[in-house]
Amino acid sequence: MPVEALRTPDDRFAKLAGWPFPPRYVEGLKGYEGLRMHYADEGPPDAQVTFLCIHGEPSWAYLFRKMIPVFTGAGHRAVAVDMFGFGRSDKPVDDNVYTYHFHRNALLAFVERLDLRNVCLVVQDWGGLLGLTLPLAAPQRYTRLIVMNTGLPAGEEAPEGFAMWRAYARSQPDLHVGDLMKRATPILTDAEMAAYDAPFPDQRYKGGVRRFPELVMLKEQGKPLTPLSAEGVETSLAARKFWSQDWAGESFMAVGMQDPVLGPPAMQFLRTMIKGCPEPMEVAEAGHFVQEWGGPIARAALTRFRIG
Repeated sequence: MPVEALRTPDDRFAKLAGWPFPPRYVEGLKGYEGLRMHYADEGPPDAQVTFLCIHGEPSWAYLFRKMIPVFTGAGHRAVAVDMFGFGRSDKPVDDNVYTYHFHRNALLAFVERLDLRNVCLVVQDWGGLLGLTLPLAAPQRYTRLIVMNTGLPAGEEAPEGFAMWRAYARSQPDLHVGDLMKRATPILTDAEMAAYDAPFPDQRYKGGVRRFPELVMLKEQGKPLTPLSAEGVETSLAARKFWSQDWAGESFMAVGMQDPVLGPPAMQFLRTMIKGCPEPMEVAEAGHFVQEWGGPIARAALTRFRIG
């Protein structure tokens, strides 16, 4: 049965600050018939490296606008995808549609459809919770990693910072995304705030935003995992094993040091799981959405990989 979904009107994305990239779409992904997924695709399709940029909660591909020109300026390809429920991608109206494997399988289908190869994963927040599991399905596609303020939770008790965020998100069914982004990233201009609000004309479009905090594989104090938050545990554990034992590519880590949830302690823990991951680049003034300082991070990663 087709999934009922909303499509944000194009005029909401007119004249986005700092985002000159034309929209591209895929439709009819296996298992997602009737839904349209948006992505940006810049640089030569036959480039040496494809940087696959995957956003998190509650952002969209716009978050990578400062990194994409650095990658393409070095002659590489940059693909930044919007997960369903976010950005210019279609937004199922029933919150129950959004599950861990709904998102993960869509990303896997997207990579297959575009036949992406020699991929450098560029991930943060849910982009990492999901993106770091993608190589399990096709490890030969992935050769590099840029990882920022994310994790691979697998059923542990939620730290206080995340517990507070999840409780806040539950109290905000019509979360003001632009305001949240501005509080977390004070350097944003009003025009940039508006770009983060653009995908969501009203509350009906925010099912994905509401759902992501409930899907994180962390339990509340004294309680077991919920059916929603338990769904990704097995996959996350398999990903931990992959990155610690089987990963043979190059890695680069950047940490927004002001992030109260996925800051230095969480990232040091993640680093122990990534075979050969060097000491991270610390971005002292950056918070959770560290891509807003993405230009220097992208340049440092290219230098690390010797492809800049």
